Amino acid sequence: MTQQAAEGRRPGTAAWALIITSVAGFMAALDNLVVTTALPSIRKDLGGALSDLEWTVNAYTLTFAVLLMFGAALGDRFGRRKLFLTGLTIFTGASAAAALAPTISMLIAFRALQGVGAAIMMPLTLTLLTAAVPAERRGAAFGIWGAVNGLAVASGPLIGGSLTEHISWQWIFWLNVPLGIALIPLARLRLNESTAPGARLDPRGTALISLGLFGVVYALVNATTKGWTSGPVLGGLIGGAALVAAFIRHGATSPNAMLPMRLFRSRGFSAINAASMLMFTGMFGSIFLLSQFLQNVVSYSPTEAGLRMLPWTGMPMIVAPIAGIVSDRIGGRPVVAAGLALQAIGLGWFATIISPDVSYLAQLPALIISGAGMALFVAPATALVMGSVRGAEQGIASGANNALREVGGALGIAVLGSIFSAQGGYGSADAFVDGLTPALWVGAAVLGVATVAALLLPRRPSPTSLDSTPSSSPRDLQPTA
Repeated sequence: MTQQAAEGRRPGTAAWALIITSVAGFMAALDNLVVTTALPSIRKDLGGALSDLEWTVNAYTLTFAVLLMFGAALGDRFGRRKLFLTGLTIFTGASAAAALAPTISMLIAFRALQGVGAAIMMPLTLTLLTAAVPAERRGAAFGIWGAVNGLAVASGPLIGGSLTEHISWQWIFWLNVPLGIALIPLARLRLNESTAPGARLDPRGTALISLGLFGVVYALVNATTKGWTSGPVLGGLIGGAALVAAFIRHGATSPNAMLPMRLFRSRGFSAINAASMLMFTGMFGSIFLLSQFLQNVVSYSPTEAGLRMLPWTGMPMIVAPIAGIVSDRIGGRPVVAAGLALQAIGLGWFATIISPDVSYLAQLPALIISGAGMALFVAPATALVMGSVRGAEQGIASGANNALREVGGALGIAVLGSIFSAQGGYGSADAFVDGLTPALWVGAAVLGVATVAALLLPRRPSPTSLDSTPSSSPRDLQPTA
């Protein structure tokens, strides 16, 4: 770190930076899954079809995904603390607006605005933390930050279910408001400003991928109700695919592309990102439907449903540290492949035993297997992403991987939801199971393909992937306040 940076650091900044960025990360990560156990109550209160429920989740994940790398670049260019505060303010205000939404359409709109705030705020948590924490303590700080984010994912369905049952579903959004209001002045007073001169902004690429993915997801969500050959669905598929293709061409030819396509020349980078996207496709789509099954069919309360999902969502808190140690010894490739295979087995198990009167004891093995598989994947995957590119490109690689995971989640909900509505529906318990069963089989198949992608990973990282200092290192951070 430069002398100027050292002199500009306020007393206690490292500890405050860890607290502020961890809580902000918790808020953003929590909102990925906190809605799932509240969906039946939202549907009962505001109405809406399956497609509306899908957009209640996807409006957040999709805007989060497509704007994440652009948000990081804005912070690098104009000031990370300044943009972090902007994102946090947008996220907090949108959370309050979502809690007050009188219709399902307005709830979806405010969920999208939440995603905008999270996309600006979330990637800057790590750069702000890196700037504030000395190199010798950075590993421990990142471990705490990651554990808090993991806790948010694990507890999302339980927190959402408990708040929905004991207060109201609106409180899954009100929860963010006091946290955001407390963090805003703390961030302004306790975080140092920093920039990264020369950070690239890519408005064209952001517009291409945003509109392209929206078109594809819109078509998938509405295919069952409007028909695959209808104008809006065909227009969304064809137009969206064309825009995504234009984004890929842009990434291959533009020197300022937010996602340079040259990264995908690395077999390791391509394979781990394909596996990540497919994993989240199968996982998010399945949790979206299974959380509703537990309430609509098995008649658990929202809290009971959240508790019963914990063997799946909470397993990473137990298994992930072990997975990290094992992957350090034998390499990440077999651990990631084993994790994806276990998730495929877990979903296949669910599809085999699912019925209107299935007992929780019969579901428990599938929940544990799926959760253990997710834990085995998450820990080594990040290391594999970072090891697949040069050090100077690790920031871009991390952002791309996070974005593709969120895109996978949005596609998973859209695809599995479309299968569910085509084969069944909410009309009765039997109809729900008729739709859920083929959707779970498709989810298992997607995870099977993800397993194959993981097996294509090279056995050892390329030596060139470790030859540079990460671009997010403190020496690249220029303090401005």
